[in-house]
Amino acid sequence: MTTSFLLIVQIILVVMLVIAVLLQKSSSIGLGAYSGSNESVFGAKGPGSFLAKTTFIIGFLFVANTITLGYMYASASAESVVDNMVETTHVVAPSTAQSSTTNIEIAPTDSNSTAK
Repeated sequence: MTTSFLLIVQIILVVMLVIAVLLQKSSSIGLGAYSGSNESVFGAKGPGSFLAKTTFIIGFLFVANTITLGYMYASASAESVVDNMVETTHVVAPSTAQSSTTNIEIAPTDSNSTAK
């Protein structure tokens, strides 16, 4: 259950990180052009320092969550799929008791006694 929760948090962090990166100013302005005038909302310095700090925090949470998910998935499965396949190929089938076979003899048919 905790891995499912952390996986959902991971997806949310990815979306937030992508949005935070795309909102930052760049040489081609990115998606910041569509958000309007952000300088008045974030203060006199503009969104640069706020978005940089937010991106760093979200990025740090993303990396920490990724490491935690990796550790949890690794500890949950001590054996790999390949190990399970190797074990099943070496299993010897149980010996079956010898069953008596019945020999069925078919009587030869007379080829001359065919119905006319």
